[in-house]
Amino acid sequence: MSTLTLSAPKYAAALFTLVALGMAGAASLSDAQKLLDQGKWQEAATIAAGMNNAPALALAAESTSLGSKIAPESQRKALLEQAQGYADQALKLDSNNAKANFEKARAMGRLIQYNNNLLQSLGAGKEMKRLLDKAVSLDPKMAPAYVALGLWNAELVAKGSAATFMTGANKNNIVPNFERAVALEPSNLTHRYEYGNALMALGKSNKAAALPQYQKAASMAPIDYWTKLDQEAAKDKISSLK
Repeated sequence: MSTLTLSAPKYAAALFTLVALGMAGAASLSDAQKLLDQGKWQEAATIAAGMNNAPALALAAESTSLGSKIAPESQRKALLEQAQGYADQALKLDSNNAKANFEKARAMGRLIQYNNNLLQSLGAGKEMKRLLDKAVSLDPKMAPAYVALGLWNAELVAKGSAATFMTGANKNNIVPNFERAVALEPSNLTHRYEYGNALMALGKSNKAAALPQYQKAASMAPIDYWTKLDQEAAKDKISSLK
């Protein structure tokens, strides 16, 4: 099993957390989730990966994908590959784990930016769609998967007719997916933030529609470390659109 590559200070912090958890008893999946909610993604990934079951490995993938957003640029691709690896391990143990399907799709989607081969990227995009469709079929209430489907359609529509022809992406599928996510998790501001991003991906002419989504995200209460980051990003978007 692959291991996380941490700087000395981050490794020391992760080790301290793991020792503390060990003193209190065996770490659980809920312990890992609490750490992730606090932004301690390295510790969360280490604990979850060590459990070696599908739900835990899916959480390790989520932790590592989220961590890649705040890691130095030079480390992001490797972290996303590691996240995909955790998701693959989870799927080997349980191919019907909805979160594992979603997390593999998330990692693949972010890795596409590092692939300069258009055909390979579109092929990866089609596989990403298959994984997301499977995730929502297994768990119809998985709001982040609908967000990902909305973004998937928006980003491919933005690439033009060749991309939509090869992948089946459709502009008419963007709003319904986001509205579904918002209805399922109305208190999660990230869905509003990404809704705005999807609309802006279609062009600056969508500014009037995107701005209210960013404003809503900026006005909501963050539920964890990651939604707080997205709230700050939403505020930056508002400033840039004025």
